[in-house]
Amino acid sequence: MPWIDACASEDIEEEDVIRWDHDGRTFAIYHGVDGKFYCTDGLCTHEQVHLADGLVMDNEIECPKHNGLFDYRTGAAKRAPVCVDLATYPAREEDGRVQVLIE
Repeated sequence: MPWIDACASEDIEEEDVIRWDHDGRTFAIYHGVDGKFYCTDGLCTHEQVHLADGLVMDNEIECPKHNGLFDYRTGAAKRAPVCVDLATYPAREEDGRVQVLIE
């Protein structure tokens, strides 16, 4: 499966998130405090709200609707009301571009 070009690295500030739509699906791409890039499903597992509208703090994304919290590196649900983990996808930076591997 090929890596898919998602955006320019500079499109995402450190400790921030953007929405990325691809092939009829929506994702969230994060620029971690460690300088790495991460990708998860774009919608909260609780109420299907887009996570790109949420708040990134350290290695976590807070859902904008009910303040559920996920670790965007692993997808782990960290605070109620979310109890179902997010799917995660490998992401990398290559020549100033963020690429995602969707299986």
